[in-house]
Amino acid sequence: MIKDLIKKNRSVRGYDNSREVTIEELREMVDCARLSASSVNMQPLKYILVRTEDGKARVLEQISFAAKLSTLKLPHKGNEPMAYIVICQDEQISKSETGFLRDVGIAAQSITLAAAELGLAACLLGYFSPQKLAQTLGLSENLRPQLVVSLGKSVEDIRVVDIEDGESTDYYRDEAGVHYVPKRKLDDVIITR
Repeated sequence: MIKDLIKKNRSVRGYDNSREVTIEELREMVDCARLSASSVNMQPLKYILVRTEDGKARVLEQISFAAKLSTLKLPHKGNEPMAYIVICQDEQISKSETGFLRDVGIAAQSITLAAAELGLAACLLGYFSPQKLAQTLGLSENLRPQLVVSLGKSVEDIRVVDIEDGESTDYYRDEAGVHYVPKRKLDDVIITR
């Protein structure tokens, strides 16, 4: 079952704007992150839930989708995310700049897997100015944005394709808009001793 969720859990950049993401669904995703492992169990992460039209527009102005598809302006108009979870480090708990990056990854994976279980899709976005995003969201000085998770119901056709060792891992789209995600083969990533 977890492998099925992992296969469904693709980075999505186009969303069905008729499917709302409820506050209850966002809280469930954050609860999964909250219950996940944390380095030395310090739990320095806080989660900003963004689902108002104004809030979503302000976040969208600060982030960048699909760096490898620079000729496309994603998301397309009318396919914007329906919500965001901004994962922040609370510097009142820890000021370490690198000490809790693992926690951010663990929390993000928990959130996106919970989203997949709810029939939703996500994209992890790290290309933004933490200072500008914090200012845009009116966050207190102790909260440093680390990662943005966009959320909604996918309208995209995303396919995973195996590649040969040495081939490019760059994702791409064909002329029909199908999004391909190259993945190294299992035997190419396992080293046995």
